[in-house]
Amino acid sequence: MPRSVQDILDHADTLAKRFEDYEHRPEDERDPVAYTKLRKAVLARSDAERSVADAVLEARATGYSWRTIGSLIGTFGEAARQRYGTKQALRSP
Repeated sequence: MPRSVQDILDHADTLAKRFEDYEHRPEDERDPVAYTKLRKAVLARSDAERSVADAVLEARATGYSWRTIGSLIGTFGEAARQRYGTKQALRSP
């Protein structure tokens, strides 16, 4: 939905007023340590998932069946194929 320049300026004015009228309240504060831990955990999970996907690709390239791969990652072969098969096909030369 296109917006006019005037709509954008009006919205900016509204946001600026909210910012100017804001009064700090202690309950608005968030623990930065909790945020940092959560962010690190998300990054670690992403790295782990990438590692599993790479290992699945290598396992498939060396002849392991989806059934075997599925059992190693804690699921059924078909579920492993559905999750990693597309990525594997996209990575293949």
